[in-house]
Amino acid sequence: MHVNIIMLQPLVALLFGILILILPRLLNYLIAIYLILVGLAGLFPHMFT
Repeated sequence: MHVNIIMLQPLVALLFGILILILPRLLNYLIAIYLILVGLAGLFPHMFT
C-alpha cells in the first residue's frame, strides 16, 4: 500500500481531532507536532535539489 502526503494529512487531522475531543489539553502539542511534520514534508524534497 502506497501512502503519500495527500492521503496522510487527512488521516492525521482526523486522528488529532479525535484526540483533542478526548484530551483537550493535548491541543497545543498536537498542533505543534502537526505543523512541524507538514513543514518538514514540504521542505524535504527541496533540500537536496
